[in-house]
Order: sequence, then structure tokens, then C-alpha cells
Amino acid sequence: MDSVQGEPAPSRGERIQAAEHEAAKQRLLAQAEAERIPAEETTRALPDRRWRHGQ
Repeated sequence: MDSVQGEPAPSRGERIQAAEHEAAKQRLLAQAEAERIPAEETTRALPDRRWRHGQ
């Protein structure tokens, strides 16, 4: 088991810090999801003329 018998409960500050950490993680995940490019868009074939443009 992870918990140790006799270990003091987390202090109020530790609980607040853990809650803030979790909230920050959720914000990052939400931002990453909002910026995510769908796989369909990254695998779409481009017309040949676009690739030849620089030649």
C-alpha cells in the first residue's frame, strides 16, 4: 500500500497546493485539446501542383 500508518494528514497548504496543481493540469489539457489538429487534417493528400511550386 502507498499510505504509511501514522503518517500525518496533509496540511491545509498541501491540500490547496494539490488542488491548484490539479486545476493547472486541467487547464493545460483543455488548452492542448483546443489546439489539437485532427488526424484527418494532418494526413490529407495535397495536390501535386502545391509540391511542385518551388521547382
